[in-house]
Amino acid sequence: MNKKTAYLFIFPSVFLTLVLGVYPLMWALRYMFYNYQGYGDPIFIGFGNFARLLRDAEFWQSVVNTGIYAAGKLIVTIPLSLILAFILNRKLRGRTVLRAIYYLPTVFSASVMSIVFFIIFNSYNGVLNQFLLKFHIIGAPISWLGADYAMLTTIMIAIWGAVGNYMLLFLAGLQGISEDLYEAASLDGASEIRKLWSITIPLLGPVMQMIIMLAITISLKGYESIMVLTEGGPYGKTEVMYLYLFKLLFPVSPESPVQQQLGYGSAVGFVTAIIVGIVTILYFYLSRKLNKMY
Repeated sequence: MNKKTAYLFIFPSVFLTLVLGVYPLMWALRYMFYNYQGYGDPIFIGFGNFARLLRDAEFWQSVVNTGIYAAGKLIVTIPLSLILAFILNRKLRGRTVLRAIYYLPTVFSASVMSIVFFIIFNSYNGVLNQFLLKFHIIGAPISWLGADYAMLTTIMIAIWGAVGNYMLLFLAGLQGISEDLYEAASLDGASEIRKLWSITIPLLGPVMQMIIMLAITISLKGYESIMVLTEGGPYGKTEVMYLYLFKLLFPVSPESPVQQQLGYGSAVGFVTAIIVGIVTILYFYLSRKLNKMY
């Protein structure tokens, strides 16, 4: 293969990276110092957008909401995925079908499934409330997407959509552990719990590090299902960082209280990226402790 052919092969990737990655990034880095709504002439205001950001209570509330959303999702998803992987790694009848069922939610579009869940959790004529009322489990419809339960509902939906993906990764890690180790431990009289803590968990260390890293970044950046279900409401109870940023750059609806502000949105995006980066670096520092396990 000559150089011209090699350049032709890599040209599409390089071109798309420059057009869809580098150029928008440079554009945002420039306009975060401007007052610009997407029309008219941009006005240079220096660090005005960042000064406004420090006073923006809605943004900082979205940071808190993101932490609650990510923590709630991770605390349940990781252990549940690991437990399912343990169960489905055994020689059970129909385990292939069960693996496919648990993995299936990751195949569907988040927006499409969020519409389905909106129908299920609708306060007035939702399927869940109708079911609970029919069997007299509740006396009145529950506002699952209201102020009291909206965050809990979105977390449950996020868990449902993520468990299968991480389960599959854990399952791949479990299948990479040699059976000879378990047989040797059995000959030494080790119990199942001892095998778990002395063989399985340590050898799953690298896989677990990767899964937790993926789970953290995806949870911090997730907003699609929340946008469909609640648009960040009610009263900002489910407003997360990337949804707030999305609203600034691409208003969700004409009735949205957040209007398009490309300059301020660029500044919000920059600070949001820094927050995600800090969390990532902190995780890398803490994950060194996992290296002692293998």
